[in-house]
Amino acid sequence: MVAAGRVAFGTVNTVETRTLPWSWYTDPAVLQLEHERIFRRSWQYVGRQDEVADNGSFVATRVGDVPVVLVRDEEGTLRSFLNVCRHRGSLVCEGSGKRATLQCPYHAWTYGLDGKLVAAPRFSREGGTDHEQLGLLQLQLDTWGPLVFVNPDVDAAPLDEFLGDAPDRIVEAGIDLGSLRFLQRAESELAANWKITAENFLECYHCPVAHPGFSAVMDVSPDAYLLELEGGRMSQQSPPRPEPRGHYDTSGGVERGQFHLLFPGTVINVMPGRPNFAIGPILPLAPERTYRFLDYFVAEDADAAWIEESLAFDTQVGAEDRALVERVQAGVRSGLIEEGRLMPESERLVAHFQSLVVDALA
Repeated sequence: MVAAGRVAFGTVNTVETRTLPWSWYTDPAVLQLEHERIFRRSWQYVGRQDEVADNGSFVATRVGDVPVVLVRDEEGTLRSFLNVCRHRGSLVCEGSGKRATLQCPYHAWTYGLDGKLVAAPRFSREGGTDHEQLGLLQLQLDTWGPLVFVNPDVDAAPLDEFLGDAPDRIVEAGIDLGSLRFLQRAESELAANWKITAENFLECYHCPVAHPGFSAVMDVSPDAYLLELEGGRMSQQSPPRPEPRGHYDTSGGVERGQFHLLFPGTVINVMPGRPNFAIGPILPLAPERTYRFLDYFVAEDADAAWIEESLAFDTQVGAEDRALVERVQAGVRSGLIEEGRLMPESERLVAHFQSLVVDALA
């Protein structure tokens, strides 16, 4: 568990913060609890409205281990359903497309775009159960501008509470989400527990040694690199160096970088310079495997050379982070050490994140 004490280190007294037990990063039982008590009760970013822009369009996605399908019905209403047939549990949809109905490929049970069961072979002959009770299970859905979020818990607090003041911070940075265009989605799988991936995102203590390119552009000194937390929002802010030395152009209207994690795993990134925005989830696939994607947005008139440069910059940081989290996973898997220690200031967002995990599982 996360616990605080005091320990002497050299001539300085610091607060000791213990990490989660390292077994929690490998134990399948812990992951099952996390699915049940965290991911199935949380808002998750699942995609963009333009992916289901036309009436009749759909796209399959997921929230944690919950398969989800987004649908734009014939009246133009955006809906989300559990992507599971009420007959025998098959996935109903894969990929994306446009259809008048959603049909399960196993036994052809067919659902309207409002989720109602409209046809099932032999149902009138053998059914017995009122088909009105066998529609697709509807999930809670809401949007932030062009962004779509889903929560499997229909009784959860509204999306506005989950987002908190994150949208205001984006606006204050000079970014109008509605004026940006979608650029691309970057997907990855990491050989590491989802919590290790999130914790790595939540601190830049490692940046000077592990991200030389990022640290040549951004001021990662403790006095300039600011950490903030408010409930489920954990945020980092940093200005660029007065004279950046790296391969990223920080000139433009966005003065500071801001990097947010909305618990449990929605990542929001804004770099200084020209208008930009990236968002995506951190999702567990297995106790030691994580899936991520990031959707990148830029201004309509963004320069092609700058786009190429900024994506290369982000790709390099991502590759460095992959190596880091996979090394941590290999270490905590050893089983001979029960827990680690956190730096009380530089890693206080990590400590807060771990306390949210403990509270949720308790």
